[in-house]
Amino acid sequence: MGDNNNNVNLPPGFRFYPTDEELLVHFLHRKASLLPCHPDVIPDLDLFPYDPWELHGRALEEGNQWYYYSRRTQNRITNNGYWMPMGMEEQVVTTSTNKRLGIKKYYVFHLGQTPNGNKTNWIMQEYRLSDSASSSRSSSSKRKSQPKSEHSRWVICRVYESDDDEDGDGTELSCLDEVFLSLDDLDEVSLPN
Repeated sequence: MGDNNNNVNLPPGFRFYPTDEELLVHFLHRKASLLPCHPDVIPDLDLFPYDPWELHGRALEEGNQWYYYSRRTQNRITNNGYWMPMGMEEQVVTTSTNKRLGIKKYYVFHLGQTPNGNKTNWIMQEYRLSDSASSSRSSSSKRKSQPKSEHSRWVICRVYESDDDEDGDGTELSCLDEVFLSLDDLDEVSLPN
């Protein structure tokens, strides 16, 4: 393991599987408001020029997902490729009041030069606070030294390698479905008597 393994801040047995709401409320909002994060496990990382497979040892790794804070930027070009928006944006709302907290935007990593790169299975979900959430929270905290734009500068990223085969229908088979389908295949096989 490298010297920069950021999982050392989590006690043994603890896993980091936050919901979208938890990422925005308990981590990104606190970061943007310059409040301490407890525990402070997600590192700051300039997204660029790192390729997604170079995040190991630099970002918080949990399973096959990497988490880190970054400054929001338009430049999403790395040493070997670029992050291209997938055109999907989701509103993140509170589970209790349906209040809008922020936005989750999807990107896919392409190898090569823009716009002719080759699409990979690397996906990034970039979370940012909504303007209404950041302005109401910044006005309630009455921080004179922190401009409203500070909230919009920070994002939190979740990067992972998708194992999609891109069948087009997006459905997955359960273990039982696979067993039943394999039993159907036995009808076509002639077994010796």
